Amino acid sequence: MAGTVTVERDGVVATVLLSNPGRLNAFDKPQWLALRDAMTELSADGAVRIIVLRGAGGAFSPGADISEFESERGSPEQAMAYGELMDAVMFQIRDCPTPTLAAIDGPCTGIGLAVALACDLRVCTESSRFGVPVSRLGISMALPELKLLFDVVGRPFALEILLEGRVFAAGLAREMRLVNRVVADGELDAEVAATARRIADGAPLAARWHKAFVGRAADPAPLTDAELAECYKCFGTEDYREGYRAFLEKRKPVFGGR
Repeated sequence: MAGTVTVERDGVVATVLLSNPGRLNAFDKPQWLALRDAMTELSADGAVRIIVLRGAGGAFSPGADISEFESERGSPEQAMAYGELMDAVMFQIRDCPTPTLAAIDGPCTGIGLAVALACDLRVCTESSRFGVPVSRLGISMALPELKLLFDVVGRPFALEILLEGRVFAAGLAREMRLVNRVVADGELDAEVAATARRIADGAPLAARWHKAFVGRAADPAPLTDAELAECYKCFGTEDYREGYRAFLEKRKPVFGGR
């Protein structure tokens, strides 16, 4: 069976469920195509305030579906075309204007880890496992995926992960900054729901601006006048007026994203 992607909505929270039964949700081409379509739809939906990516059946993803390699990556040319599809989808996740959260349980390795790293935040269980053991297959991690890893952990940890090729526990993943927090097994759903609610309760325009501003902060180029002016557009929104009125009235704000 081919891998699938299902989108579930609960108010302003959208959950993207990755499923490839019998393969621990290893990514195959149909799943990449389905994830591309799902992210295209969700990125354009201003009503969504948080997107949660998670795997079905107690696993996030162990990486690529190796059974496809002979037919889909049998030459450098084939592999490059396949890689361009993967990278386009991961960049969709990374560049999505809506905040994204990876809910990780079980294996999260190889390209599965890269997908998680494309998300803004990552929460995992104590039994989760991480790594990029692709050297055991005689292949390297391509630069676009490697940059996702490098941007999160830096040079020393990136080299350790790639050169040793080991699969390691959640505690070390937290030390390497691969994940934001680790929760006990059985508590992932509650922690993800609470995290999603905290994000969804905030002003959605501010969340989108913050995501864009943090991305811009990584660019050493001087800020332009237009970029500086954008920092203050929030003061012209209905959400701003609702926020300070709610503070003065000692009540919870209700933001409308306007």
